[in-house]
Amino acid sequence: MSREKDRVLAINPGTTSTKFGVYTRSGEELARTIHHGDEELARFRGQPMLARLEYRAGLIRKALDEAGYSESGRGLEPYSAVAGRGGLLPPMACGTYLVDDAMVEELRRARRGEHASNLGAVLALRFARAAGVSAYIVDPVTVDEWQDVARLTGSPLVERASVGHALNTKAVARRFAREGGWAYAELRLIVVHMGSGITVSAHRDGRTIDSNSIEEGPFGPDRTGSLPVRELIKLCFSGKMTEGELDRHVFGDGGLFAYLGTRDLIEVERRIVAGDRQAAAVFEAMAYQIGKETGAMATVLEGKVDAVLVTGGMARSERMVAQVRGYVDWIAPVAVYPGEDELRALAEGVFRVLDGEEEAKRMGKNREQGNEGTRERVKK
Repeated sequence: MSREKDRVLAINPGTTSTKFGVYTRSGEELARTIHHGDEELARFRGQPMLARLEYRAGLIRKALDEAGYSESGRGLEPYSAVAGRGGLLPPMACGTYLVDDAMVEELRRARRGEHASNLGAVLALRFARAAGVSAYIVDPVTVDEWQDVARLTGSPLVERASVGHALNTKAVARRFAREGGWAYAELRLIVVHMGSGITVSAHRDGRTIDSNSIEEGPFGPDRTGSLPVRELIKLCFSGKMTEGELDRHVFGDGGLFAYLGTRDLIEVERRIVAGDRQAAAVFEAMAYQIGKETGAMATVLEGKVDAVLVTGGMARSERMVAQVRGYVDWIAPVAVYPGEDELRALAEGVFRVLDGEEEAKRMGKNREQGNEGTRERVKK
């Protein structure tokens, strides 16, 4: 097969959707999003995330068959590789990783938590083995490049952990640098990812030196973000919720959903236009918190910021972007990249390996490639 015809199948499972696409070096050849309704997902409630593997794999396979990407289809050449979104793995350096049985076992055990992204590597391996090729993940959510000072919390019993939208934030930072003719490592950037979760990260010397994690910072469509600690302690011991219910409240039923009963930003904006003052207040509060977190990352970069990059699904909202911009455009010029081009970022990471620009890492062998703080924590 000629290099020009190399195809990568990229798979990005989310909480309520599964996105996948087929990419060549020239770009996107196919992209699909499968939405999973509440009734479909209800039968998996209380089960490990990997219990959804066959369900999601079947939907992807059916959609690929319908598009002609099968042995019985249009006679297309097989995939050169399959890429999946990286899930809640141990702290890892930035890069492209080979999916192997050890990684799958780590995701099965889910020691760092259950999340839809845990399905990415396992789905990729399922399709890769069927095609007789290798599976990879790229810049998983546990990429850890933080500086040591970012880890301390004020209690030796609790340490901050780097968990966020590394795949999209890294891809957007590289894209901004490429479009401007700079090297990513030359720039000091703040990247604001506004999706189902919100990650605001500070980038310097080609590394993400600090960010809020998925359980900190601004509230989002269904996550509470940071909460007052003593009030949270009271809630934990109030008997109003079990541990599982409280976990679901802060990570799945919080944020917009807790206040307004919807995770849909478009619906929230419709209510605002219709005169719903509560919807307007909650929307403004979310934008305010995003702006405040961006200001914190400006401090991390000592006020020397080349650009603020706004991305993610909520960046499609002109109202949200305008409100966030109002809080942050004094920091640096703001560039907006609506959506999260994570499928393309997955494919590009694999093509870098196929083209010899990057060497594929293995999970157990490459943890030491992170920063010193990561190495010290892994040793403990």
